[in-house]
Amino acid sequence: MTIRGFPFVFLFLPITIVYASHFRGGTITWRPWNDSQTTSNVQLLVLQRYSWRRGSVYCDDATIASGSLIANGGNAIYASSTCSSWTISTTAIYCTDYSVGFDVSSGESFYTQSIPANTQFSIGFYSGAWLGVLVVGGGEKWAVTCRINTIVRPNGYINSSPLATTLRVIYKAINQQHVHVIQMSDNDGTDTLKCRWATSAGNTNSYDEWCWCLFWYTWCAVTVQIEDYYSSLSTTPMSSVPLEFLFYGYITPVDCSAQPSIIGVRPNRGT
Repeated sequence: MTIRGFPFVFLFLPITIVYASHFRGGTITWRPWNDSQTTSNVQLLVLQRYSWRRGSVYCDDATIASGSLIANGGNAIYASSTCSSWTISTTAIYCTDYSVGFDVSSGESFYTQSIPANTQFSIGFYSGAWLGVLVVGGGEKWAVTCRINTIVRPNGYINSSPLATTLRVIYKAINQQHVHVIQMSDNDGTDTLKCRWATSAGNTNSYDEWCWCLFWYTWCAVTVQIEDYYSSLSTTPMSSVPLEFLFYGYITPVDCSAQPSIIGVRPNRGT
């Protein structure tokens, strides 16, 4: 497995906020149960993780302990018309964590899909609405779009998509320049991983990926696609997975003159 970090720089400026709407970000990834199964149907394990406004999709310690599904409102992940074998899947998740202060519930779920070998298509969760206070895209529809590819790799195996993780809400002081690193990994240890901004058209998935990428306000959405290439010379990604999350900019207390610092070696950064 390889692990990479995707850094980007941003600057926050202050703005007054009000909470509204219910979507807080998400991701969809996948991998084969058996990467040597290259004929007939391939059994894929699909992971989805989403975050919601807790006032709309409630979660607490009791919800987590009971293993209850949340966000079971009839939404579904659909596939492009090139894959008729995809079974429409619910987006209900098992709650794993929540924040009372920031009114967020998060969770994930796994399921298996049987997909013919040597095919590729896009799947997506499309609905509305995003956090209402986003200066760009507030209250708009979201598009969490993932590219699945069961075409046999040059090394004779079925591909696994990349995996990227981050907190659903990242807190940063305003009026300062920051670098945030998105941790990316891949079960195919030799792949080259790249991160790009999501786009509304002309992309690998041939579908709207919901592109809002501004970082100039107290609440802002980050929408990126993580893609894996067979080698550094490859020009076409084998798969593409979405990662959507939020930044919240806060005012630094006047009595805090020293910025936080990381002591020691940071994983995957080399320094």
